[in-house]
Amino acid sequence: MLFEITIPVLNEEKTLEKNVLRAMNYFANNINIDFRVVIADNGSTDRTKDIGKKLKSRYKKIDYIKINKKGLGLALRTSWLRSKADIVGYMDLDLATDLKHLKEVYKLMINERNLIINGSRLLDNSEVKNRTLLREITSRGFNFLQKKFLGIKLSDGMCGFKFFKRDIAIKLINTGIKTDGWFFPSEILVKAVWSGLKVYELPIIWTDNRSSKVNILKLSIQYLKDILRIKKEKSIFINKYRGKIQ
Repeated sequence: MLFEITIPVLNEEKTLEKNVLRAMNYFANNINIDFRVVIADNGSTDRTKDIGKKLKSRYKKIDYIKINKKGLGLALRTSWLRSKADIVGYMDLDLATDLKHLKEVYKLMINERNLIINGSRLLDNSEVKNRTLLREITSRGFNFLQKKFLGIKLSDGMCGFKFFKRDIAIKLINTGIKTDGWFFPSEILVKAVWSGLKVYELPIIWTDNRSSKVNILKLSIQYLKDILRIKKEKSIFINKYRGKIQ
């Protein structure tokens, strides 16, 4: 079984090597499975490309792909569609999610009943550190909107720690998920639920990165637009795919 984790990056020359090697070393020392760490570079203009290619040449467990356009969704979709792994997923380069949860994901994934795992910062057993009030309000607000408008009861659809059996991820993408931006991970979860698939929510330890370059206002507006966009697709999607993805 091959476990592949994609780390999307955009202009991350300062922390790329250190954090990718941390993730690789955690896998190597703690999980008894064949694995690969994929650096998905979506539009970097700094030295990210050079560092990514260097890591790929030095370590057989690291891969690097270059996408010449910005977009988290584009990076993940490109990586997962080309993958040959049994399990695919992603986490952020800042390693905000404690690496120990990768071992938990592996143990859950070898159980055939668990096809999709979503990390959650908002479950009772979750632990969130260093999070600003603005980010907390934004996160809870958009999870509320997903529940209200999309009928999704997941606790934390926006969390950057999600894993799939690869064949399930590909089937979901092929339903027509073409989002290139930040909403892609949420959309694939929403449509998994709409299709009748069970999503296992894993409580995580999350340490927020206050130096994040994400524009919260711009991202919030785009998320709201995307929620309203896919709301219009709900009945058609359910009629076409409910019970047919497995």
